[in-house]
Amino acid sequence: MRLKLLEDLDLLIEQGLYESKDELLEDAVRTLLRTRPELRQKLALALYTRGRVSLARAAEMAGLDQEAFKALLHDVGIAYRIPSVGKHAVHEEVNLLRAERSDSDAE
Repeated sequence: MRLKLLEDLDLLIEQGLYESKDELLEDAVRTLLRTRPELRQKLALALYTRGRVSLARAAEMAGLDQEAFKALLHDVGIAYRIPSVGKHAVHEEVNLLRAERSDSDAE
C-alpha cells in the first residue's frame, strides 16, 4: 500500500502537477488541516506547548480567538504562558510612562 502511494505521488510530480514532493506534501497537509479542524487545534496546541508559536499565532492556526484558545489550553490542561518581557523593554515602558506623566503634569 505504501509503495503504491509513493508511486502515485511520483506520478503527480511527473505529470507536472507539483514541482517536488515537498510541494505536494505541503499542499496535502494544508488541505488536511483545512478539512479537519480538530487536527488544526491539536497542531496549534503542540506548537504552542513547544514554544514554537505565540498564543496569538496558535489561536489563529486553531481557528479560534485568543480567549477561546486560552479556554482550550485550560480544558486540555496546558498552562498559559505569559510572555516574558526583556529588561530593556520594561525600562523603555517605564521611561515612556514617565514622559507621559511629565507631559500631563506640565499642562
